[in-house]
Amino acid sequence: MEIEKQAFLAINDRKRLIETEQREASKLASKRDMGSISKPHVVVIPCPLQGHIKTMLKLAKLLHYKGLHITFVSTEFNHKRFLWSRGPHALDDLPGFHFRTIPDGLPPSDIDATQDIPSLCDAMNKNFLAPFKDLLLQLKNTISENNPPITCIVSDPFAPFSIKAGEEVGLPVVMYATMNACGYMGFKQLYALREKGFTPIKGIFTCLFNCK
Repeated sequence: MEIEKQAFLAINDRKRLIETEQREASKLASKRDMGSISKPHVVVIPCPLQGHIKTMLKLAKLLHYKGLHITFVSTEFNHKRFLWSRGPHALDDLPGFHFRTIPDGLPPSDIDATQDIPSLCDAMNKNFLAPFKDLLLQLKNTISENNPPITCIVSDPFAPFSIKAGEEVGLPVVMYATMNACGYMGFKQLYALREKGFTPIKGIFTCLFNCK
Protein backbone atom coordinates (compact mmCIF):
# COMPACT_ATOMS: atom_id res chain seq x y z
CA MET A 1 0.00 0.00 0.00
CA GLU A 2 2.82 2.41 0.85
CA ILE A 3 4.54 1.64 -2.45
CA GLU A 4 1.34 2.39 -4.39
CA LYS A 5 0.97 5.69 -2.52
CA GLN A 6 4.54 6.73 -3.33
CA ALA A 7 4.05 5.81 -6.98
CA PHE A 8 0.84 7.86 -7.08
CA LEU A 9 2.60 10.87 -5.55
CA ALA A 10 5.50 10.53 -7.98
CA ILE A 11 3.09 10.48 -10.92
CA ASN A 12 1.34 13.60 -9.62
CA ASP A 13 4.66 15.37 -9.09
CA ARG A 14 5.71 14.50 -12.64
CA LYS A 15 2.38 15.72 -13.98
CA ARG A 16 2.68 19.06 -12.12
CA LEU A 17 6.26 19.46 -13.42
CA ILE A 18 5.14 18.91 -17.01
CA GLU A 19 2.27 21.39 -16.61
CA THR A 20 4.68 23.99 -15.16
CA GLU A 21 7.10 23.50 -18.06
CA GLN A 22 4.27 23.89 -20.55
CA ARG A 23 3.09 27.12 -18.90
CA GLU A 24 6.63 28.56 -18.92
CA ALA A 25 7.09 27.59 -22.57
CA SER A 26 3.79 29.26 -23.42
CA LYS A 27 4.84 32.43 -21.59
CA LEU A 28 8.16 32.54 -23.44
CA ALA A 29 6.45 32.06 -26.80
CA SER A 30 3.98 34.82 -25.97
CA LYS A 31 6.84 37.17 -25.02
CA ARG A 32 8.63 36.40 -28.29
CA ASP A 33 5.47 37.12 -30.27
CA MET A 34 4.84 40.35 -28.40
CA GLY A 35 8.47 41.35 -28.89
CA SER A 36 8.18 40.85 -32.64
CA ILE A 37 4.90 42.71 -32.88
CA SER A 38 6.20 45.62 -30.79
CA LYS A 39 9.36 45.94 -32.90
CA PRO A 40 9.48 49.25 -34.85
CA HIS A 41 8.35 48.71 -38.43
CA VAL A 42 9.60 51.08 -41.14
CA VAL A 43 8.24 51.15 -44.68
CA VAL A 44 11.05 52.35 -46.97
CA ILE A 45 10.27 53.68 -50.45
CA PRO A 46 12.86 55.28 -52.75
CA CYS A 47 12.49 57.22 -55.96
CA PRO A 48 12.48 54.48 -58.66
CA LEU A 49 15.93 55.31 -60.08
CA GLN A 50 19.03 53.18 -59.57
CA GLY A 51 21.14 55.61 -57.52
CA HIS A 52 18.23 56.42 -55.21
CA ILE A 53 17.33 52.75 -54.76
CA LYS A 54 20.90 51.73 -53.88
CA THR A 55 21.25 54.50 -51.29
CA MET A 56 17.88 53.79 -49.69
CA LEU A 57 18.58 50.06 -49.62
CA LYS A 58 21.81 50.71 -47.69
CA LEU A 59 19.84 52.76 -45.15
CA ALA A 60 17.22 50.01 -44.87
CA LYS A 61 19.93 47.42 -44.19
CA LEU A 62 21.43 49.61 -41.45
CA LEU A 63 18.02 50.06 -39.81
CA HIS A 64 17.42 46.32 -40.00
CA TYR A 65 20.84 45.67 -38.43
CA LYS A 66 19.75 47.91 -35.53
CA GLY A 67 16.72 45.71 -34.93
CA LEU A 68 13.96 47.41 -36.92
CA HIS A 69 11.49 45.53 -39.07
CA ILE A 70 11.76 46.69 -42.71
CA THR A 71 9.35 46.64 -45.63
CA PHE A 72 11.21 47.84 -48.73
CA VAL A 73 8.94 49.01 -51.56
CA SER A 74 10.01 49.26 -55.20
CA THR A 75 8.25 49.27 -58.54
CA GLU A 76 7.50 45.99 -60.29
CA PHE A 77 9.88 47.00 -63.10
CA ASN A 78 12.81 47.66 -60.76
CA HIS A 79 12.07 44.51 -58.76
CA LYS A 80 12.23 42.39 -61.93
CA ARG A 81 15.35 44.25 -63.07
CA PHE A 82 17.07 43.53 -59.77
CA LEU A 83 16.22 39.82 -60.03
CA TRP A 84 17.40 39.78 -63.65
CA SER A 85 20.79 41.24 -62.71
CA ARG A 86 21.37 39.58 -59.31
CA GLY A 87 19.62 36.23 -59.62
CA PRO A 88 16.17 34.80 -58.79
CA HIS A 89 16.78 34.66 -55.04
CA ALA A 90 18.41 38.07 -54.63
CA LEU A 91 15.29 39.58 -53.06
CA ASP A 92 14.07 36.66 -50.98
CA ASP A 93 12.62 37.83 -47.68
CA LEU A 94 14.83 37.71 -44.61
CA PRO A 95 13.60 37.59 -40.99
CA GLY A 96 12.28 41.10 -40.42
CA PHE A 97 13.16 42.35 -43.92
CA HIS A 98 10.54 42.06 -46.65
CA PHE A 99 10.30 43.31 -50.23
CA ARG A 100 7.03 44.55 -51.73
CA THR A 101 6.19 46.05 -55.12
CA ILE A 102 3.78 48.55 -56.65
CA PRO A 103 3.03 49.09 -60.36
CA ASP A 104 4.33 52.21 -62.10
CA GLY A 105 1.56 52.33 -64.72
CA LEU A 106 4.04 52.56 -67.58
CA PRO A 107 4.09 50.34 -70.70
CA PRO A 108 6.64 47.49 -70.76
CA SER A 109 10.20 48.56 -71.56
CA ASP A 110 13.69 47.07 -71.93
CA ILE A 111 14.66 45.54 -68.58
CA ASP A 112 18.33 46.18 -69.39
CA ALA A 113 17.85 49.95 -69.68
CA THR A 114 16.72 52.83 -67.49
CA GLN A 115 13.11 53.85 -68.03
CA ASP A 116 12.36 57.11 -69.79
CA ILE A 117 12.94 59.74 -67.07
CA PRO A 118 10.22 62.29 -68.06
CA SER A 119 7.67 59.46 -68.33
CA LEU A 120 8.72 58.08 -64.96
CA CYS A 121 8.42 61.52 -63.32
CA ASP A 122 4.94 61.89 -64.77
CA ALA A 123 4.02 58.38 -63.60
CA MET A 124 5.11 59.14 -60.03
CA ASN A 125 2.76 62.12 -59.97
CA LYS A 126 -0.17 60.25 -61.50
CA ASN A 127 0.13 56.51 -60.81
CA PHE A 128 2.03 55.83 -57.58
CA LEU A 129 -0.25 57.22 -54.87
CA ALA A 130 -3.14 54.76 -55.12
CA PRO A 131 -1.14 51.48 -55.15
CA PHE A 132 1.23 52.69 -52.43
CA LYS A 133 -1.70 53.71 -50.24
CA ASP A 134 -3.35 50.31 -50.85
CA LEU A 135 -0.15 48.56 -49.79
CA LEU A 136 0.06 50.61 -46.58
CA LEU A 137 -3.55 49.77 -45.74
CA GLN A 138 -2.88 46.10 -46.40
CA LEU A 139 0.10 46.15 -44.05
CA LYS A 140 -1.88 48.04 -41.39
CA ASN A 141 -4.75 45.56 -41.53
CA THR A 142 -2.70 42.35 -41.31
CA ILE A 143 -0.73 42.69 -38.09
CA SER A 144 1.26 39.59 -37.17
CA GLU A 145 4.65 38.45 -35.89
CA ASN A 146 6.01 38.89 -39.42
CA ASN A 147 4.25 42.22 -39.93
CA PRO A 148 4.33 44.49 -36.84
CA PRO A 149 2.31 47.74 -36.80
CA ILE A 150 3.91 50.36 -39.05
CA THR A 151 5.89 52.97 -37.11
CA CYS A 152 6.63 55.34 -39.98
CA ILE A 153 7.46 55.72 -43.66
CA VAL A 154 10.98 56.62 -44.76
CA SER A 155 10.76 58.17 -48.20
CA ASP A 156 12.80 59.91 -50.85
CA PRO A 157 12.24 63.66 -51.41
CA PHE A 158 11.84 62.75 -55.09
CA ALA A 159 8.84 60.57 -54.19
CA PRO A 160 6.42 63.22 -52.81
CA PHE A 161 3.38 60.99 -53.34
CA SER A 162 4.48 59.16 -50.17
CA ILE A 163 3.68 62.24 -48.07
CA LYS A 164 0.07 62.31 -49.23
CA ALA A 165 -0.22 58.54 -48.78
CA GLY A 166 1.08 58.83 -45.21
CA GLU A 167 -1.35 61.65 -44.43
CA GLU A 168 -4.33 59.71 -45.79
CA VAL A 169 -3.40 56.51 -43.94
CA GLY A 170 -2.36 58.29 -40.74
CA LEU A 171 1.35 57.51 -40.71
CA PRO A 172 4.30 59.86 -40.12
CA VAL A 173 6.71 60.31 -43.04
CA VAL A 174 10.45 60.89 -42.69
CA MET A 175 12.31 62.23 -45.74
CA TYR A 176 15.81 60.90 -46.40
CA ALA A 177 17.85 62.70 -49.07
CA THR A 178 19.47 60.03 -51.23
CA MET A 179 21.91 62.38 -52.96
CA ASN A 180 25.21 63.85 -51.81
CA ALA A 181 25.36 67.14 -49.90
CA CYS A 182 26.37 69.20 -52.95
CA GLY A 183 23.48 67.85 -55.02
CA TYR A 184 21.05 68.36 -52.16
CA MET A 185 21.99 72.03 -51.77
CA GLY A 186 21.67 72.54 -55.51
CA PHE A 187 18.14 71.16 -55.55
CA LYS A 188 17.26 73.08 -52.40
CA GLN A 189 18.01 76.34 -54.27
CA LEU A 190 16.33 75.21 -57.50
CA TYR A 191 13.05 77.07 -57.09
CA ALA A 192 14.78 80.24 -55.89
CA LEU A 193 16.94 80.16 -59.01
CA ARG A 194 13.87 79.69 -61.16
CA GLU A 195 12.07 82.60 -59.49
CA LYS A 196 15.08 84.82 -60.24
CA GLY A 197 15.10 83.77 -63.87
CA PHE A 198 18.38 81.86 -63.85
CA THR A 199 16.64 78.61 -64.71
CA PRO A 200 15.47 76.59 -66.55
CA ILE A 201 18.30 76.47 -69.03
CA LYS A 202 16.68 75.63 -72.32
CA GLY A 203 16.73 71.92 -73.10
CA ILE A 204 18.47 70.86 -69.88
CA PHE A 205 16.80 68.89 -67.05
CA THR A 206 13.36 69.62 -68.47
CA CYS A 207 11.76 66.81 -66.55
CA LEU A 208 13.17 68.01 -63.21
CA PHE A 209 11.46 71.36 -63.60
CA ASN A 210 8.18 69.77 -64.68
CA CYS A 211 8.08 67.33 -61.74
CA LYS A 212 6.28 68.77 -58.73
